[in-house]
Amino acid sequence: MFPEGFKIIRHLHHHESHKSPRTHTQSGTVKNVQTSDNRKIKVVRRVLDVNQQMAERNRQMFHENGVFVLNIMSSPGSGKTTTLEKTLERIMSNIKCAVIVGDICTTNDADRLARSGAPVVQINTDEFGGDCHLAAHVIEKAANGIDLEAIECLIVENVGNLVCPAEFDIGEDLRVVILSVTEGEDKPLKYPLMFRECDAAILNKIDLLPYLDYDSEAAVQNILQVHPGIPVFELSAKTEEGFKPWIQWLTAQVRSNRNH
Repeated sequence: MFPEGFKIIRHLHHHESHKSPRTHTQSGTVKNVQTSDNRKIKVVRRVLDVNQQMAERNRQMFHENGVFVLNIMSSPGSGKTTTLEKTLERIMSNIKCAVIVGDICTTNDADRLARSGAPVVQINTDEFGGDCHLAAHVIEKAANGIDLEAIECLIVENVGNLVCPAEFDIGEDLRVVILSVTEGEDKPLKYPLMFRECDAAILNKIDLLPYLDYDSEAAVQNILQVHPGIPVFELSAKTEEGFKPWIQWLTAQVRSNRNH
């Protein structure tokens, strides 16, 4: 059991962990290294390879402790935190959870999620302007502040971004992307890697559909065009309409992890 009134157990700044070779200035770009003979060497592949090695180390650590890890990603303002609040309310009685929250600045989201009683670690990436994603080495550092033997599910709320987080394995079991109806129906086509790399998608804020000129069917079809067969949950984190299938799916994934 976790203590009553459990609050944020650790607040990390990116510089507290050994700095990854990838910084915010490298995100979405190819950094060029000038050699003595003026040749330019692309290093992005090396950076991703190093991150992958760290991610596999994380995955082994989580596996040894029987922890299912879910990486939740989206653009800013899609309703990630509200979705997680409502999710934790529904599953915490049966599944012991902890949360890692990634943001450039503030502990606002972590403060909200800590009210669930789950241990929460906040990571702020504000050094050098703020990394646009969480990398494996940062997750490793944050996980050291959590009693992994006491939990069954670790949920990572990644930094709000539809580009960089999709490129970085953090050692998770599954990935979920959240798209809200206040965004364009064509987001999956504009950012295909994110939707292709995720194992499930949530179309959030459906309570706003009567007030918007938004084609939810087109949005779902665009998701399926990029990733055929992916489960898509249409729901409202505010009213909890459509929440049951999402909770059933997530609970089944955690239980499946228990049985392995």
